Amino acid sequence: MPLKIKTDADRLKRLIPRLRGKRVGVLGDLMLDRYLWGTASRLSPEAAVPVVDFVEQSECLGGAGNVAANLAGLGARAEAFGAIGNDEPGRALRNCLRAAKIGGKGVLSDAKRVTTVKTRIIAKHHQVVRVDHERRDPLRPEIEETLLRALFAALKRLDALVLSDYDKGLITDNFAERVLSACHQLHVPVFVKPKRSRLYAYRGARAIVCNAQEAGLFVSRSLGEDKSVEEAGRALLAHFGCSAVLITRGEKGMSLIEESSPRALHIPATGFEVTYARVGQPGIDRTASGRQVFDVTGAGDTVLSVLTLAAAAGAPLPDAAILANTAAGVAVSKLGTAIVTPEELTRALDEISH
Repeated sequence: MPLKIKTDADRLKRLIPRLRGKRVGVLGDLMLDRYLWGTASRLSPEAAVPVVDFVEQSECLGGAGNVAANLAGLGARAEAFGAIGNDEPGRALRNCLRAAKIGGKGVLSDAKRVTTVKTRIIAKHHQVVRVDHERRDPLRPEIEETLLRALFAALKRLDALVLSDYDKGLITDNFAERVLSACHQLHVPVFVKPKRSRLYAYRGARAIVCNAQEAGLFVSRSLGEDKSVEEAGRALLAHFGCSAVLITRGEKGMSLIEESSPRALHIPATGFEVTYARVGQPGIDRTASGRQVFDVTGAGDTVLSVLTLAAAAGAPLPDAAILANTAAGVAVSKLGTAIVTPEELTRALDEISH
């Protein structure tokens, strides 16, 4: 299904102001992304690895927290729900929530839990190594019940809920089933980033969002051309019992398969390039003629958050998917876990319509 780029861009720009103020909950595995920045000009005499001279440390929300941060960055009233440890990374994560103006009353601290931290060492804009500190233990029953009570109390004021599952122990089959059931009763649409270990746990979701590799694992075959992706999407509609499946495909864009539509919508990747000199800066280099993906960290979270927010603002799912695809093009142009602003999204739509 071809896209009318200019017409789509004009319509989607009018949608962006409607994103502000929507109430969206994010339930899932909250993480802290920590960055150690430095320079590297020599190899270690102990092994063939670079020696990184430390310059500074920064941290931001990762996992489900990055979804919430993307929502807040676009003007939504985001509320986070999850469980973290009563530890230093947990306190840092709460500071990040406050800084991003994300509601954190639904984030529980458990002294017997460890906050998930992903530490990336960056030298000269290149990631040298990532160190993960995490455990995947299920929630203790009393913590799970407290979390569900907090979520259920909040549902009646939410326009949508994101369920962001990173397989860190928070979400189980029974937990997901109870959440989806409560949302269905209150007519709150649920958008899900699933894990393969819970193939049938998200029945009734408004949309499932996964990448091509994950979709291929779900259907036990590799995906290549549009036809194979569409066939996988149709199979996943039945597997998940959901209304739509959005499969992100990297440089091939993304594909939206809806139960109500006989044809898939294949959305091409945005066709602009961001050079190294522009990393972390808004806007697009008009002189560029291709696409240079700099860092895909968190791009899937951007897609999930923008798709949810646009649908909560009343956009048809195809429009929401096109807007999410555009936002992902902005996100991958930045180093590290990136937040997309309404101004950046508007500029990107201007660029792809010319």
